[in-house]
Amino acid sequence: MPANLRPADFSFRLVLMAAALVVAGLLFWELRHLLLLVFAAVLLAIALTAFTQLIKDWLGTGWALSLLVATLVIAAAVAGFSFLLGSRIAGEITQLAERAPELAVSVGNWFGLEDPLQWLEQQARRVFRNFTLLSGISGLSTVIYSGLVQTFLVVAGAIYLAARPRTYRQGFLKLLPHTWRSEAADVIASAAGALRVWLLGQFLAMITVGLATTLGLLALGIPSAVALGFLAGVLEFVPYVGAVLSAAPAIALGLVEGPTKALLVLGLYFAIQQAEGLLLAPLIQRKAVDLAPALAIFAIVAFGIVFGPMGVVLAAPLTVLSVVLVKALWLQEGGERPGAEAQAERADLESSAGS
Repeated sequence: MPANLRPADFSFRLVLMAAALVVAGLLFWELRHLLLLVFAAVLLAIALTAFTQLIKDWLGTGWALSLLVATLVIAAAVAGFSFLLGSRIAGEITQLAERAPELAVSVGNWFGLEDPLQWLEQQARRVFRNFTLLSGISGLSTVIYSGLVQTFLVVAGAIYLAARPRTYRQGFLKLLPHTWRSEAADVIASAAGALRVWLLGQFLAMITVGLATTLGLLALGIPSAVALGFLAGVLEFVPYVGAVLSAAPAIALGLVEGPTKALLVLGLYFAIQQAEGLLLAPLIQRKAVDLAPALAIFAIVAFGIVFGPMGVVLAAPLTVLSVVLVKALWLQEGGERPGAEAQAERADLESSAGS
């Protein structure tokens, strides 16, 4: 206890601090889904800002025009992919859904279930005991509408953040005490750099895994190879868990043709994951953050419990951010930053302090 404080004053401050922490915790819990959307928008803005900077350096245009070009290029790429492969992927996903009973029988027989379809029907009745068609349709429409609205908010927020990144960063720094601003600017730059490198590495990993899986399944003669490869590439964004989820339907399709084909599919997925871990992961870890497998898995579980499905999807970048914050604020390990960027931050801080 400080010498210039009476016990009553000190106790009052402790109670006040405890109350503030409780209120902050309750506020965080109530706003956790909104905060996750904000983080998703920031994550997308980091990727969009990096691509915009690349366009700006290449074309020599201003930031606003470069951002417009970058946004149009991304939109054209998504539209082109949907036009070329969207109908095929949708058709193959429909075929997978139609073959679900056959796959269930094959997997059930493999595990020794006498009547897999009857067992699945019993489990479904137990889960959906209070389910009605009207409530199901209403709930599904609500989920779809909510997902579309949240996606729009994330994309729109990312574009606005990428349009004036320094303005938003400096606005946040002005909310902090003056003595904290310099260190906070360094931490923000380190976190943004780590997330930028992680996103680039993850994007390359998703493309590589998706293409390798598609080609491998086509070579093995597995049906719906393009849809399964697309699924493997998308789920690669979620470390470890995504690989297991994407392999399950492919292995089930292999079981339909026999255990040998299923083992070949399992070997294919295992080989792709090992190659990705040995070739791409070290490059990401050397430039960004080394995420140990156990840390990543437990982080997925923890963020899934707190934030739900979106927490599982964003668990890896949230873990990268957490590691950077722990190193910078707790372990006092500063990240490397370009000299020009650091000088620009210092100049902005000095100008904001004088305003």
